[in-house]
Amino acid sequence: MIAPPRDLLGRPLTDLRVSVTDRCSLRCAFCMPGDREYEFLDRAELLTYEETARLVRLFAGLGVTKVRLTGGEPLLRRDLHRLVALLAATPGVDDLALTTNGLLLGRDAAALRAAGLLRVTVSLHSLRAETFDRLSGSRGQLPAVLAGIEAAAAAGLAPIKVNAVVVRGVNDDEVAELARFFKRPGFVLRFIEYMDVGTVNGWQPGGVVTAEEILAKVDAELPLLPAPRAHAHDVALRFSYRDGEGELGVIASVSKPFCGDCSRARLTADGQLFACLFATTGLDLKTPLRAGESDDALAERIAAFWGRRTDRYSEERAERLAAGLGPPPSRVEMYRIGG
Repeated sequence: MIAPPRDLLGRPLTDLRVSVTDRCSLRCAFCMPGDREYEFLDRAELLTYEETARLVRLFAGLGVTKVRLTGGEPLLRRDLHRLVALLAATPGVDDLALTTNGLLLGRDAAALRAAGLLRVTVSLHSLRAETFDRLSGSRGQLPAVLAGIEAAAAAGLAPIKVNAVVVRGVNDDEVAELARFFKRPGFVLRFIEYMDVGTVNGWQPGGVVTAEEILAKVDAELPLLPAPRAHAHDVALRFSYRDGEGELGVIASVSKPFCGDCSRARLTADGQLFACLFATTGLDLKTPLRAGESDDALAERIAAFWGRRTDRYSEERAERLAAGLGPPPSRVEMYRIGG
């Protein structure tokens, strides 16, 4: 039995993001801009559902309790409910969720819930069709996303979290409108500061609308109160509405880095383990897994990798920006690692 690892900064491993595909049906400007071609993984390179479930079981044995399925767009992976059923039966995993752009959620929500999915997070950055299309590279897909959100609610996936990246000059005038729309039972809206994920989005600090600005925009129309974290390693700053109805979150990784509390690892669709969203290199788990390595040996690899971890990218970014420097030039692309 291998003891749950802690990294060199004392952080445990409790959360795992599992990407099931690097493909996506949208071309969001801050992740996968539509002005270029992309090379995607061949199907044979992807972990099978059984391989993914085996690795998740090993992570659970090392202390992971929370698993989130991501992509790319995870619902592009055929019969995803089969993987959900495998993970829902994994001892130790008590929080199983999925992040999606929502386009196929109307089709799949009921099957996912029946298979054991507990929660869903939908990425939705605007309620205005023109702005939605500009941010996502889509044409007329907003109604499908809204329908998917309603289907998720009807299927009993709760709470439904809605993530909205705020970009200056694009959708920052819509912050209060988004808050008002999702201020209802069963929903939690979370605003995300525009980050330098990957290297293809042309990120500049001037595009960032800070958490302080976002909260001021909402508070001016819908007064807020700070709320405590639900869990020690939650990434969002939480707020409740003064009228007692609803909750709001802000993920402030640029203006208020939270690296010191990060307990999250990421497993790519082809079996690479990354210890940070902004990492440059990871650990290959697929090769030893397919070579027949034992569970104990694989678990030792994972524990040793996490035990060497020193990642604190967002804090280092803040230090570089304060010194008049840009972000480091090399980072894994978000559509490969999962958001």
